[in-house]
This record gives sequence, structure tokens and C-alpha cells, in this order.
Amino acid sequence: MSKDEYGVLLYYKYASIPDLNSLFSFYHSNCNSLGLLGRVRLSPNGVNVTVGGLLSALEKHIEAVKSNSLFEGTDFKLASCHHPFNDRVALECGFTSLSIRVVKELVTFSSHPLLKAPEVSNAGRHLSAFEFHSVLQSAGQFTKNGRPTDDKQLVLLDARNLYETRIGKFHAPSVETLDPGVRQYSDLPSWIDDNSEQLRGKRVLMYCTGGIRCEMASAYIRSKGAGFENVFQLFGGIQRYLEQFPDGGFFRGKNFVFDHRISVGSSDTNIMGTCLICGSSFDDYSSRCRCAHCRMLVLICDSCQIKSDAYVCELCQKHHKDIGSIPSVEDSEPEAVLDQRDLKTLFSDSILSSQLPSRYGNVPPRKLRILCLHGFRQNASSFKGRSASLAKKLKSIAELVFVDAPHELPFIYQSCMKSNSSCPPSSEHAPPPENCRRKYAWLVAPDFCGKSEADWKIADQPFDPLQYQGQIDGFDVSVAYLKKVFSEQGPFDGILGFSQGAAMAALLCAQGDRLKGGIDFRFVILCSGFALPLADFEQQSLNRPSLHIFGSDPGKDRQITSHTSRYLASRFEDGCSVIVEHEFGHIIPTRSPYIDDIKDFLQRFL
Repeated sequence: MSKDEYGVLLYYKYASIPDLNSLFSFYHSNCNSLGLLGRVRLSPNGVNVTVGGLLSALEKHIEAVKSNSLFEGTDFKLASCHHPFNDRVALECGFTSLSIRVVKELVTFSSHPLLKAPEVSNAGRHLSAFEFHSVLQSAGQFTKNGRPTDDKQLVLLDARNLYETRIGKFHAPSVETLDPGVRQYSDLPSWIDDNSEQLRGKRVLMYCTGGIRCEMASAYIRSKGAGFENVFQLFGGIQRYLEQFPDGGFFRGKNFVFDHRISVGSSDTNIMGTCLICGSSFDDYSSRCRCAHCRMLVLICDSCQIKSDAYVCELCQKHHKDIGSIPSVEDSEPEAVLDQRDLKTLFSDSILSSQLPSRYGNVPPRKLRILCLHGFRQNASSFKGRSASLAKKLKSIAELVFVDAPHELPFIYQSCMKSNSSCPPSSEHAPPPENCRRKYAWLVAPDFCGKSEADWKIADQPFDPLQYQGQIDGFDVSVAYLKKVFSEQGPFDGILGFSQGAAMAALLCAQGDRLKGGIDFRFVILCSGFALPLADFEQQSLNRPSLHIFGSDPGKDRQITSHTSRYLASRFEDGCSVIVEHEFGHIIPTRSPYIDDIKDFLQRFL
């Protein structure tokens, strides 16, 4: 390779970083002086770097990095390639500028931001490209050095996203290969949880592009304990494997890469990918065609691109999504940017901001979509009106969607119940006007018969503030109804529930994987919520990111007491819940500092 050639350098290192300020300054100074462009991600736990420039400059950068003992043993993957042109691909991949960011995680492993990431020190054992190849070639013959042995107990696990595996993956005739088919890396933990029985007791060989994603994923599998100890990972990823086996070895197709090259193949020119529309052989992502709903890259051949410019990916098709118009955003893993307050010393705003260009250019990122469940004897319209201030203050980051509950309630009004009380004239005992909006509920009493009268009737007893404790029926009807809502109006990132709506949302959390594929959401916001005495709450703790908002002073919320809402929060596992207590009543507060707490919670999911 000529040193005047252009090249790309990839490397990562998990290590405790004692001084992020100093490391940030090093990369800022070194990369700029050498004319390197690309992405540098720094966290308290290590670095992840993809940069491009002249090979001579990249080699100088490597030498400078090696002088720091923190990077001992780092695998620097350097390859020559064409110079990136100032086009859409180079821009999307971040190769038209230098971006240095401080993040909480080098790779966003889970969409569950309140849970602690697995310890990388517990990651699976590294196998070199030759060892990895040898295992597949022998299909698990016994060896004496602790490598996988039994082909019936050997599985290949691809830790990459669906749009990557479409164009290339490992294939060994005698070895089962598991392709999770996830949209993004943060979906992989859920797939592992759902398919853990396919991994239990097996010898798992993992691989990804360059190795970093296998570090966290293999540690997560091993953290499951007995039966999940034998996890191995391909050191250096597919890139190192193809360097050692230029003919492709057991790898078929092309290796998707996150830079302007788009993909890297072997001497085997067979095409593995197919056009989403016509099914013809095709593996070129340079046109950057994307799903109209989720924005995932899709493969569309040149002929089909002429016929249409709106597409729906395989995953969205499974959820019966139709072609729609959604603003274009850059396809990349969301990064949790580390709050500067978490650092011992603040970086200069001018330095930090100059290195943190918008990931989306002039197009704003997609907002969170939140389904809002109203309380008992309310409706979508009234809840939307009561939540108008909340919607306005969250409009830059979230879209609130309101729906009526499925159980329509009879028209009931309270009258003066005591004969010796000072009641108003009898004419004022009349029910509200006939044009009152209908009222609904998510859960009803066991003796509920539905709305049968068109006229209003007087309640046969005074209002019981504890009536919510007996409203335990109708859940299955509400679940079926919400599945239809998610299918027709989804997807939704989270659910916000108020009072009985919060109880309903909590019950959905308790269903766990039973609702997967029908009602999928990442978080819940439970306002003045309560737990119902049902088996789902009694038998398990809840594992879902949750924000609990309720009044702190006993008596302020006359419907749901603070200790009731606090008990609901306690049903969620440690690290899953955030509590916001306010000094008001049965409302969702929107003044500071409460709205700031709500925004802070939601920012974790952007």
C-alpha cells in the first residue's frame, strides 16, 4: 500500500478512562493535525474509532495512540480504499467532517436505558480468524484446548442488524446459524431473552463486523448463568476473517461497513442479497433507499427504484404497515450522549459543540410516539384537553396519541343524597345536557353489564373513592382493542397512563413477552397509578423502564393516595423506575422542575 493512498482505520478498546478531558483533547488535536475525518466515540469505559485519511497519516495516528498504555493490545484494522467523495453516502457515514463525542456507551446495547449494561470483563473468549475457521471446518471435532467441540451443540450467532445480514453472513453446512433479524443493535438483548432456550447448553460462536458488538452481547449471554458459559467471539470480526481468507472462507456475500465503502467483499463475486420488490439478485446500498416507516436501509434494484420511491421493509410488513410518508433521517444507532455534568471538568462549549454536528442535518430527528390512556369515566377528548399543556411542552421530542377505552360506561350523575342537607332547587338535580361526550373505561367491575340506557340515571349510592380496587374485569377486551390500535396507528415508543389508564399500562408491562409482536413499547409513564390485586402483579416484578408521577402530600390526590402509587413503583425491578413526586392533586404537573424530570426521562429513548 502506498502511503499516499487513502485508507480507513477502525479500532476500539474497552478500558477504564481516568481522564476523559485529556483524551478528548488528544483526539481533537491529533486528528485535526493529521487531516483525519470520521467518528470518534469516547466513554468512561473506552473508545470506538472509525476515521479516514491518507495511509501515512493513519499510521502516524496509530503510533500516537500506541504510546498511551491504555491502548495496549488494541487491534488496529487499517485498509486502503478510494477517497470518499462529498456525496450523500460519505455525509451519512460521517466522512465529510470530524465528529468527536463523549457518550455513555460505546455501542447502544439496549433500548432499556435504566438498566446497567453487562460487564465486558465477562465477555466470551476470543477466537482468531484461523481458530474460528478451524472450528467451522471441523464442524466441532473434539480438541484439547477448550474450543467448541460438538457440532450438535454448536451454533453460529450473528450479532448484526438485518440490513447487514441481508448481503452477507457465515454459512457452515453442519452448523446451525441464528440470524436475529433485528432492526438495530439495541433490539438484540430482547431477542436473546426471547430465544435463550436456543442458546442454553450450546457452544455459541458469535461474530459481527469488527468485534465490538460481540463484546457486550457475549457478556450479556454469559450473565444468564448456568448453561450459558460457553460463548466465543470472532476476534477482529468479519473484517479480520476476510483478510485471512480472501476467498471468503465460510463467509458468503459482502461485509456491510459503516463508512463510505458501504460494503467489502471477497474474491467470491456471488451476490447474496435480493431486491425487496422484485426479488432479483442485488446487494448495492449506495442509493440509500429506506423503509418509509422505520427508516431502515432496504435493497431496491435500479429498475424498481424507477417505478417507486416509497418502500416498506420486511419487519414493518410483518406489522402490516403500509407505504407512508415519513421525513428522512440518518440511519444510525442512537447514542446516549454523556451529560457534561457527569464529567469531573466541563469541556469547552465551543470545542464540544463544534465537534457535535446534528446527526440529521437540517431534518429534525423522529419524535417519540406515546400512546395515552385516559382514566376511568373519561375519554380521549377530555384527556387530550387536560394534557394540552404537557403536549405543548413536549412537542419537540414527543407526539401524544389519544384513544378512547373500549368499555363504554352508562350515563350516571350524583344527586343530593341526604334529605336534611341544603340542596339546590330540584330543577338543578337534572343530569347534564344530552350532548355530553360518552365516557369509557379500561377496566370495569365484575358485575358490569355495559351501557344499556340512552338516558342519564341517578347513582344508587354515593361516590366511593376506593371503587377502583374492584374494577378488575375487562382486561382481555382492552388488550384485544389495544392490539388493533397498535396495528393501525402504531408503532409507539411508549405508553402514558393516567389513573386507571396507568393501572392498565402497568398490567401490560406485567404481561411480558406474551404481548410481543402485538403490543410493543419501550417505556411507560404512570401518572397517579395504582396496582390491582391480580396474579400478574403478585407473582413477578416488572422489568420495563418506567416513570412514576404522583402527589407527595397525603390528601392532595383525593382519588389515588401517594402510598398506592408508590407501591406500584415498587413492583418494578431496581433500576427500572424513576419517581417524580409533586405537591399537587390528581393531575400531571407541567411546571418546572417536574416537566424537566419528564423530559430527562424521555431523552434517554431518543
